[in-house]
Amino acid sequence: MSESPDTHSLVSASSQINLSDGDGIDDKEFDIPQVDTPPTLESILNETEDEDESFILEDPTLLNTDNIDAHSGETSSLASSDSGDRTNLKRRKKVSDISSCIHGSVVRRSVLKGVSAQVVSAADRIDAGLPTAVVVSSLIAVGTSHGLALVFDPNQALRLCLGSTAMGAQYGAVSALSINSDCTRLLCGFAKGQITMWDLANGKLLRTITDAHPPGTAILHIKFTDDPTIAICNDSGGSVFELSFKRVMGVRTCESRCLFSGAKGEVCCIEPLLVKLELRDHPITQYGLLAMASLTKVLVIGLKPSLKVWLTFPYGKTNPASVPLLSWQFVAVQSAVMPMLAFCRGNAIHFLLVKKDESGAIHVSKQRQLHLHYDLINLTWINSRTLALLDSAEKLHVVDRQSQHELEIVDIAEVQLVYNSSHFKSLATGGNVSQALALVGEKACYQSVSGYGGQIIYLGTKSVHVITLRTWRERLDYLLKQERFIEALSLAWSLHEGKAKAVVGLFGDQSKRKGVVADRMVEILLQYVDRALKKCPEQGKIQVMEQHFQEMVPVMVDYCLLLERIDLLFGQIYNKLSEISVAKGVFIECLEPFILNDKLTSITPQVMKDLLIHFQDRDMMENIEACIVHMDITSLDIQQVVHMCWEHSLYDAMIYVYNRGMNDYITPMEKLFQIISPPLRAGKSLTDEQVVMGNKLLVYISCCLAGRAYPLGNIPEDLVSLVKHQVFEFLIRLHSTEVASDEELYPQIRTLLHFDTREFLNVLALTFEDFRNDKQAVEHQQRIVDILLKVMVENSDFTPSQVGCLFTFLARQLAKPDNTLFVNRMLFDQVLEFLCSPDDESRHAERQQVLLELLQAGGIVQFDECRLIAMAEKAAFYQVCEFMYEKKQLYDKVICCYLNDQLRQEEIFNYVHNMLSIPGYSTEEKESVWNKTMEHFKELVSINPTKAAELLAVHFSTELRSIVEQLEDEYLLFQLLQSLLDSSDGVQVNRELLQLNPDIHEQYLNLLCQHDPRHVTDFLRVSEHYRLEEAIQITKKHKLHEASAYLLEKEGDIHGAFLVLLEILKLKLSLFTDGAREENEETVQAAETILEETVALCQRNSHSLNQQQREALWFPLLEAVMSTQKQLKDGSSSQALESLKHLTKQVLNSMTGFIALPSVLQRILQDPMYGKGKLGEIQTLILGMIDTFNYELTLLETTTNLLNHDLHWSLCNLRGAVSRGLNPKQEFCSICLQQYKRRQEGTEEVIVFSCGHIYHAHCLQSKDCGVQIEGQTRWTCYKCNSGNKAGRRRDLGSDVTRGRSTSLAQIKVMSASYSANRDSDNRKPAEATLEPQQIQAFDQLRRLYRGPSRLAILTELSRNRSSDKHGLLHPGSMANSVFQNENFQLRLSPPPVTED
Repeated sequence: MSESPDTHSLVSASSQINLSDGDGIDDKEFDIPQVDTPPTLESILNETEDEDESFILEDPTLLNTDNIDAHSGETSSLASSDSGDRTNLKRRKKVSDISSCIHGSVVRRSVLKGVSAQVVSAADRIDAGLPTAVVVSSLIAVGTSHGLALVFDPNQALRLCLGSTAMGAQYGAVSALSINSDCTRLLCGFAKGQITMWDLANGKLLRTITDAHPPGTAILHIKFTDDPTIAICNDSGGSVFELSFKRVMGVRTCESRCLFSGAKGEVCCIEPLLVKLELRDHPITQYGLLAMASLTKVLVIGLKPSLKVWLTFPYGKTNPASVPLLSWQFVAVQSAVMPMLAFCRGNAIHFLLVKKDESGAIHVSKQRQLHLHYDLINLTWINSRTLALLDSAEKLHVVDRQSQHELEIVDIAEVQLVYNSSHFKSLATGGNVSQALALVGEKACYQSVSGYGGQIIYLGTKSVHVITLRTWRERLDYLLKQERFIEALSLAWSLHEGKAKAVVGLFGDQSKRKGVVADRMVEILLQYVDRALKKCPEQGKIQVMEQHFQEMVPVMVDYCLLLERIDLLFGQIYNKLSEISVAKGVFIECLEPFILNDKLTSITPQVMKDLLIHFQDRDMMENIEACIVHMDITSLDIQQVVHMCWEHSLYDAMIYVYNRGMNDYITPMEKLFQIISPPLRAGKSLTDEQVVMGNKLLVYISCCLAGRAYPLGNIPEDLVSLVKHQVFEFLIRLHSTEVASDEELYPQIRTLLHFDTREFLNVLALTFEDFRNDKQAVEHQQRIVDILLKVMVENSDFTPSQVGCLFTFLARQLAKPDNTLFVNRMLFDQVLEFLCSPDDESRHAERQQVLLELLQAGGIVQFDECRLIAMAEKAAFYQVCEFMYEKKQLYDKVICCYLNDQLRQEEIFNYVHNMLSIPGYSTEEKESVWNKTMEHFKELVSINPTKAAELLAVHFSTELRSIVEQLEDEYLLFQLLQSLLDSSDGVQVNRELLQLNPDIHEQYLNLLCQHDPRHVTDFLRVSEHYRLEEAIQITKKHKLHEASAYLLEKEGDIHGAFLVLLEILKLKLSLFTDGAREENEETVQAAETILEETVALCQRNSHSLNQQQREALWFPLLEAVMSTQKQLKDGSSSQALESLKHLTKQVLNSMTGFIALPSVLQRILQDPMYGKGKLGEIQTLILGMIDTFNYELTLLETTTNLLNHDLHWSLCNLRGAVSRGLNPKQEFCSICLQQYKRRQEGTEEVIVFSCGHIYHAHCLQSKDCGVQIEGQTRWTCYKCNSGNKAGRRRDLGSDVTRGRSTSLAQIKVMSASYSANRDSDNRKPAEATLEPQQIQAFDQLRRLYRGPSRLAILTELSRNRSSDKHGLLHPGSMANSVFQNENFQLRLSPPPVTED
């Protein structure tokens, strides 16, 4: 929308499009004109006010218009700062605190006092009514409920009052407003459907439009397009119309064209693409794009050059109460500016980028969605990057589109937003709208929110509010006024780095922007320092003051380093903090972490001096040392630092200063040698501090020889070679600088060898790697090796391990292909004799390991192998022997090495397995290993039976019998067989081999009975490879009755197994009747366990026994329990008696399913115990049995009722399904594709199937889809059965034999003439039989529910219930019952309901 030359601009041209955030737009590129008009409303709005100033927001309902001058300067402008009382300010501060500190307060909300006061005044003075709609451009227009439109200028002065209450009485409330691009025309839509056009220059009514859309519908939206002669309106019927304004011969007319009919889907939101003045040449303008949002989809159409739909986008599944929203905005994409449409319904915002290709077509590309956790009622662009989203709880969410970050949340509930619900429900015209549109209208506020030039107007019931983005300075100032310095600095740094969102007012290139923000950050830092000093507690403990500054000083240091303002940090800030000693100390200590992280490498001399003094006074010398090695040497006072290092033994710092400051690398070594040499020469043990120094010395030497600086960095390249040679010369000196009386030759090398031989030799090895091409270094290598041999071989002070380390080192060096060292071979023979000396039994493992390492390092070439093996065997160096045997491929001898080595016997199993499994070994080698293993298999079993079993199962399964015969120790054999045959151990044995050797299982069973009788039964259950007769004899021999019972049952001797378990049970029960009559938990538990086993035996086998055989099992069991109870009756403990009663009840409950209840009662009453009529003592038993009977009877009745109800429900549904009318899917035959309605032949038949397909009878007959059954034609659907036609014919044939039809339900539809000529006399009375369709449906149901039919189930239940009337159910009658079938399943779920 361009600005009228005679009106004040609401915003400057540059902020109208507000694309300054994009890198691809500037004023010159788009030729945006310079605005030279007097101070605009935007400039007035952006004048900063003191937000802490005390002011009072008067209630608009109490305002007296006589006391308000709308033109006075005291009236708040359109973008004035926040209005409200102190409580409002506190509330807003609280809201702002919620937002992320990196964003701060992004938007400013203000009340338009002038507009608000005038609207309230108009309601009181001229009965204008409440506000209903608002629109903003260069002017502000507010519509009222009594049909008036109030127009305000940029200074909030009332410029025009359009309309009258009389017009309002006729037209209703103003429901929509729109101002054209040059602010010369105003369109007003009314609740009763009329539209008026006003001249904003003089307030003249230009047009009254009453026939633009169907009568009786309210105007929901009225929008001007870029073309001032075209407008779009949307009514409550959901239709959209294009209004074309013309002036012919001085007469103003309006032509209406329907763009979208509400009958095809109600549109409730429209948004034309409006182009700014500076973008009028954009190629997209020639299409006149219009976005429309219906209840189900979004459409984008082009009005020019002809009406065309460019996009249809459905919402998907959404909440029907959600409000559809649309909003256009031009955005910068790479180097171009393109329109983007944002739309949503519910909680997901979609972004569509619209562009024109070279062919002139419009392409729409979908961008990244924005998913929300709240429903929206308004969506407005603030600028091309920032969105203002209003949710259903009236909370405003400011969101950055590209990052999708939520920048701020502002609660605007106090605005009391005006909703357009009455217009969407069209109450003024009788409420003739759809229920869906009325539901959407509950939260519709389209006409209450209007955005223009980066500002958004919100219309409340009593006030008008404006939301604008704060400039970057205002955002910082807002945080500073609340003394939120850390958040302000964080925000400023994000501005400095270009990471902040919704930035306004920061222009220029990147360097210029950084400079401006950096200057502001310096000001904030100085204010922060002043606040830290001002807020410092004047009284109290030192700890409180220290804590105060510890929270604030690191922030100052961090941001000064980020800004690279060391001068500010050690200048103004340090000088201010130095005024308080505590602050100064905290500042110095805060520097340490920044120094250690190398963020701060240079410090002014004064601060460095203060730092050293501060740490030294607090005895924090380690901290000083850590800081010094990270500092630039030029910032240190070398004399002061060296003196302090000597005084406090700061050797790392000393090395650093000598190396970096004086290029002296030898003096620190001399000092460190002076610390560790004396105690080593005296043979004393080193203290922990001396050990640390020795390790430090080794690392320092390693670094110097490798060209690295100690402790950090690298030695300058021009000094690397010199330093290396200096260190070598130092190490090979004959004597030290200060020669002691007892000093031996080569003190440096001797000291390092005594300190840590292995690590010193490792340092030399690494150094030798780097000196291959240096001739002088090669000479040094040979010289050092000669010295090492001279020192260690000729001296008995070194241990075998140390000597071995030396020769291992030499062997590795000699084994290198480019070796230049020379060592006498006789020395290696001396070392071998020294290590293998049989007279020295001490350090056996150490000497063996040293010799092994020496051989592995390549030293084997220095020895005679035969002599080496002989000496190793003599010294019992089995690992060395193994190494040599493997080298000679004598793998069978390696087995003896493992067997003889007590520490590694367990490893023999893996070795044998790998040798026999891994490819790469010859057959002869594997055979030798196999034979050697067989010779010593007895020893393997004694080492680990489990692993021996695994080895046997994998590689020696064929020799199972011979191995078993070799083992004389029964327990070893038991362990082997247990690991081999017990599947729980995971050993897998060849099943065929086990089947061929059942005696092995029986032998193991015999051993198991002896050594682990508790697991005999478990083994018998799992194993299948023993013979039953032999196993029974074994278990009987060892008197394992439970195992014998299991075997007898497995053999089929049920009664014999029962008698065995019964004897055990009687034995357990006899413990209750001992003379002492003691009964404890263990006794009861044992009796319950054996009883459960006996009951389980009876239950498992009762199904296969007749009634007499069942009684032979159950009654002796019952008598055994009851007889014990009889013996306990007199003088027994109540606890024992209760336990026996529980056991008796358990037996009775278990046998009721197999023994008839009368038989049980008869047996109980015949018991001699109750022969004297003492039925009261068995009252509990009888009552328990009756309760069980009642429970089962209730369960049976309930099941019967459920089945009856289920069958009735199913049949009702099936009857309804087969008797309903059929609805064809199409109006033409599925074969000939001709419409059946147009065929008028008198004899033509049309056949409709229940699947919805329809055919002509002769078409079906031509496709051979009919079968004659009993003189009638049965049809099948051609389409549904064409894929399986042959199979269907077979089904038809089989169904014919059963007298049923497989065709679907069908109806013959005759033509009128044919039906008229039918002979009504041939009708026969209807028979009470099922229709073929019903027969087919019932047959399908029966096939679906396979198993006993429902009729069979009901018949069975009826028979059982009838027998109950004459007596108790006899178990024998249930033998052939459907309920006794093991595969019986009761399905109570209903069949699937056929959809209508």
